[in-house]
Amino acid sequence: MSAPGRYFWVALGAASILFHLGLIFSGLVPNLLSRPLHMLLALPWIFLFTTSGTLDRLWGLVITFAGSAAILYVAVNEAALSDQYGFLNSPLQTGVAITLVLVTLEMARRAVGWPLPLVAALALLYGLFGQHLPGEFGHPGIPLQSFLGNLTIAEGGLWGKLTGVSVSIVAVFVIMGAVLNSGEAGQGFMNLATAAAGRLKGGAAKVSTLSSALFGSISGSASANVASTGAITLPAMTRLGYPKALAGAVEAVASSGGQIMPPLMGAGAFVMVELTGIPYTGIMAAAIFPAILYFMTVWFGINAFARRFELKGLPEDQQPARKEVLITTAFFAVPFLILLERMFIGGFTPQYAASVAILAAFLLLLIDGKLKFDIRKTAKRLEDTCLNTGKQVSMIASIILCASLIIGVLGATGLGIKITSLILSGSGQMLWPALLLTAGACLILGMEVPTTAAYVICISVAGPALQQLGLAPLQAHLFVFWFALLSTITPPVCGAVFIAAGMVGENWLKVSIYAMALGLGLYIIPLALIANPDLIAIADNPVSAGIQFIKVGISLGAISYGMIAPLNMILRVALVASGFMGIFLLPF
Repeated sequence: MSAPGRYFWVALGAASILFHLGLIFSGLVPNLLSRPLHMLLALPWIFLFTTSGTLDRLWGLVITFAGSAAILYVAVNEAALSDQYGFLNSPLQTGVAITLVLVTLEMARRAVGWPLPLVAALALLYGLFGQHLPGEFGHPGIPLQSFLGNLTIAEGGLWGKLTGVSVSIVAVFVIMGAVLNSGEAGQGFMNLATAAAGRLKGGAAKVSTLSSALFGSISGSASANVASTGAITLPAMTRLGYPKALAGAVEAVASSGGQIMPPLMGAGAFVMVELTGIPYTGIMAAAIFPAILYFMTVWFGINAFARRFELKGLPEDQQPARKEVLITTAFFAVPFLILLERMFIGGFTPQYAASVAILAAFLLLLIDGKLKFDIRKTAKRLEDTCLNTGKQVSMIASIILCASLIIGVLGATGLGIKITSLILSGSGQMLWPALLLTAGACLILGMEVPTTAAYVICISVAGPALQQLGLAPLQAHLFVFWFALLSTITPPVCGAVFIAAGMVGENWLKVSIYAMALGLGLYIIPLALIANPDLIAIADNPVSAGIQFIKVGISLGAISYGMIAPLNMILRVALVASGFMGIFLLPF
């Protein structure tokens, strides 16, 4: 990238940071102003930043200018459009609406591939022509001006609650993650994990597990997690003689847990706040025990594999000095502690708490792990922060905007209610069959659609059915969110496995087999949340939550050992059976 080009993208990333942080302190900004501007800032990153070739760049410029013009029309005329109640009253507005829909679909296609925009396109076709379908899945028909208007010029559809979450909360935490990752926090994660687990049997694998849990808590991305921590942990494991398939599986499974580990949870936590009405601190509290259980299960699996293979710990010369661990740990511990203190003790909103943590993390960019100031290194860290913020915010915005189109169509046509009725009738009004139907839908949709989008779509249609059958809202949402994550390690589409397999040079199917064994908690824990509802009630009933945590943890350890460790068949069956009985049959 040429110097002028880099300066442009750094400036654009800085503008995104200032815009999203400024919204927190600027009072009430109309939604039809802030949310379109959020999309406006994302457009160049999607259509111009990664383009290659003259024709592709030219086409990207055309789309960017067309999309920007349509977005600015909405933002400039937000007051007048608010009085139209979602009805397009001129050919110009119809053109603006069509442009916005097409640009949103193309944004998603370029950001995450074809599947998500295809789902959105099918939803749009249903909204436009569903009145011609026979039977209960048809709808009465919606005038084009109302259908497109509600999606593009009203506070629904593109500019609905989901986009509001992306603007006001997700972007702020993405900025926090970008600041931390540009400094010494990533090395701090690795050093702390190495100091805690490096000497143990299977130490290199356990370092991968701990570092991925820590890094994933701010990245919220399985792919980013594999690429970053895996660059260090995978060579370390293979050098120590770990089977390549197992090394790749450890990293893929550990990295997948980043999307269920608070605070970021791949943006899922913030979407959950909006959809359930439960405060962010409540979501974090509910999610923490299941997330810890997941990583505990991975740890149990590594111990079981250590009985099958010679999984060595890291040699002394590869372990960091205690002073280095303490210093680098502070680079992420200080912002994290400030974030938690401002939320749980100070009682401030997550956005404000994150802003204070960002300030602390920003000040830490001024020094390196040796506590030295270097203006060139600091400038490079600031540049990286701006670039990473721009890229990551635009990626999430593309997913959320496209998912918002789908949710808008579900609401306008009543399709969500019809699918809910189908789930209820197909399950015979019984909870567990309905859960299995929902789990299957989450797995299938999650194979091609990003986790957050798969969760939003599935909970919109299955959530009401599960709640009608007796589940608490948070139970239903966590269940769906976890199962939307299965595709990261489950064939045939397993993104984290593909990346890890490529990095170690191993067949992806072998890696996936080991990954499913190590990551069995991903399949069992969502079901355990239903059978043991107090597991997520740490805020209301901490004693009972703690008891359930211990019970489920011991049970998962038994299942993991029974499935992985080289034991005789009778003992294996006994361990697995006792584990499942502990989770689903013990009354406490």
